Amino acid sequence: MVKIVLLDGYKLNNDLNWNELHTLGDFHYYDYTVSINDDEIINRIGNAEIVITHKTPINNYVITRSTNLKYIGIMGTGYDMFDIKSAFNHDIVVTNVPTYASDAVAQFTFSLLLEVVSQVGLHNQLVHQKRWSQGPDFTFWDKPLFELKGKTLGIIGYGRIAQKVAKIGHAFEMNVVFYNHRPKEIKETWLKQVSLDELLTISDVVSLHIIQTPQTINLINKKNLSKMKQSAILINTSRGKLINEVDVADALNHDKLYALATDVASKEPILNTNPILEAKNVFITPHIAWAPFETRKRLLEITISNLKSYLNGEVINAINKI
Repeated sequence: MVKIVLLDGYKLNNDLNWNELHTLGDFHYYDYTVSINDDEIINRIGNAEIVITHKTPINNYVITRSTNLKYIGIMGTGYDMFDIKSAFNHDIVVTNVPTYASDAVAQFTFSLLLEVVSQVGLHNQLVHQKRWSQGPDFTFWDKPLFELKGKTLGIIGYGRIAQKVAKIGHAFEMNVVFYNHRPKEIKETWLKQVSLDELLTISDVVSLHIIQTPQTINLINKKNLSKMKQSAILINTSRGKLINEVDVADALNHDKLYALATDVASKEPILNTNPILEAKNVFITPHIAWAPFETRKRLLEITISNLKSYLNGEVINAINKI
């Protein structure tokens, strides 16, 4: 019977279960595995042929010492925490789940944006603090409120999530432009493909939808921030390291950027020393865009489907084509 090890199932497990995986092999489950302790990861993998992981990294050191490992199933889309090249060199199949959260992340992108322009959370809090009931008028607002109609939404990257974000922006009657490092063929007449410099210059809202690579780390830095409107809103539901947090915090504090709304940070959980925590007009959520019940259920189902296909000799959703 094939041995299957799940290294970090807790965040998916509080209202879902892993019963089906028990039917596929000798299944070993761990809530958490210390991600900075390679030897603990190696010890837990042991002689397993199959490893499933959500955020526990698997690097070359771990791969070279897990001599029976044949398959790594990533419960997610991004794979920047895994040494794909080393896996390829050791004939290990790596799969991910590329489409499970597209709707949820697109929805959450606009949740962040609407929070910035409509300030629902703030004003709900102020009402509960009796500001409205003790006020002299039928209304009040404590921060500026804005319409999205007519604003320019600039999307960096144009994968599945970005395409859904574009359609939502169009529904709000925004002007939608995008930049992709490889030009895309588009049919939508309301959509415009532009250079990165043009996007940064003309956009009222800049939304990041690209993967983390050596080329995209710190993409939003002092130089590129200087090209953006001082009234611009920056949205990040991708990876924290896409922005230089020191530069963004400085831009916010000196009124060179209006707002940052982010679901991610360069280090997670976010460090108490992260400069965006103390910067002006920052909205931060704890990496939850992927977390609706329906989304996590889909993630689990596709993870199991990937593994079943591998066990039946047909690899799907492979990152490295072995």
